[in-house]
Amino acid sequence: MAVVFSHGLSSPLSSSSFLTASLQSSSLTRPPSNSVSVSAFTTPFRMELDNNERRRKFIEFPYVSSSHKKLMVDLVSMVETRLDSQLLPCTLPPDVQYYQNQSDTSHASLHIRSGHPSSPIDFILGSWIHCQLPTGGALNITSLSTYLKSSTDSPNFFMDIIRSSPTSLVLILDIPPRRDLALYPDYLKKYYEDTNLEAQRQVLEKVPEFKPYFSPSLYIRAFVSPTVITARIESDSVERMEEIIQDHVGVVAKQVLETWLDTCAVVENGDEVDENEREYLQKRDLLVRSKTIEIDLASSLPRLFGPETADRIITTIQKYSSASSS
Repeated sequence: MAVVFSHGLSSPLSSSSFLTASLQSSSLTRPPSNSVSVSAFTTPFRMELDNNERRRKFIEFPYVSSSHKKLMVDLVSMVETRLDSQLLPCTLPPDVQYYQNQSDTSHASLHIRSGHPSSPIDFILGSWIHCQLPTGGALNITSLSTYLKSSTDSPNFFMDIIRSSPTSLVLILDIPPRRDLALYPDYLKKYYEDTNLEAQRQVLEKVPEFKPYFSPSLYIRAFVSPTVITARIESDSVERMEEIIQDHVGVVAKQVLETWLDTCAVVENGDEVDENEREYLQKRDLLVRSKTIEIDLASSLPRLFGPETADRIITTIQKYSSASSS
């Protein structure tokens, strides 16, 4: 899952972090040759409309600024365009795709697509959360993450953007390793040195408003990569923040995602994981995902949306997280 770190902002979420995403087929009876079945023509069309409608609601990102929304839409489009033939449609029920609390102060959307059985993609997950703050203003979190099966040991991808005001931003962007880098120096070289990901962090460091951000969770710090970008950016105006997102954050985020799509999402001959190692990767992936859910959702989601809604969302995400296959 995408990891929204405990970010210390003035919000009800400052004491905990978020996983904001952050988680059948049917057969048609063949009609007689001399009859026309309306359902045989309309059902696939209706399903396609439903899938497109679900995606449209997710990519509205209705509570964020124009540059923030454009960035998220572009990133989602990059993933779904490149991987579309490897992905199944989103089949989340409506009350998981979009949900809110009873007081109408918190709203959220979740979008998950599983990979085809033959694909190295396990699933992709996107989300947004909007929460009105008691002190005024709002907290907005947008996330996109991708997860691979144990048939490959390539890194995953995640990005979170956290906004507590129109002039502040926390960015977490990474392709976290799925190997111990000290034990696998070739892995470090292939995915982090040869891809020159460190240069992307250095690009953002040149932005005058850039400040490094450190998660208070030592567990989170333990599984990110050496090239992870964790930044806090505060501007003196809304216009300047929009410029930073468009010209700096967006450029870097797209480059990191492009690197992941080119280097990690494509499994070439020789990249497949040995059968003996797949069990280890499956156990590791499951452990990391379970711990991330515990850190990100267990305390925060019930407080925002109530226990019943929180349980429904967490159960759905756990289903996808634990269904990893080789």
